[in-house]
Amino acid sequence: MGCNNDYCEIERTVEKPKPEGYPTKRDLDGCYFRVERDGKWENICFSDLTELERGKVMAGKGIPWLTSLVEHLADTLHAIGDAFDIISRE
Repeated sequence: MGCNNDYCEIERTVEKPKPEGYPTKRDLDGCYFRVERDGKWENICFSDLTELERGKVMAGKGIPWLTSLVEHLADTLHAIGDAFDIISRE
């Protein structure tokens, strides 16, 4: 993984959700968005959205909004690591 101030290249090792289904609703990050699934509107956590749903949520948002979301997700990820004493070893 390489990062600079303008761009981060992240290796994706997580399996993408199957097109016929939705990711398991875990409600981990606390950032809820209204999305329509199977004809019904639901409040879904950002991390529980499909890739397409995440794209729709982020479309047209400015850098401050996106920065705020990324910072919140990073804080949440760190808190989960702290809660379960998870440390990634390469």
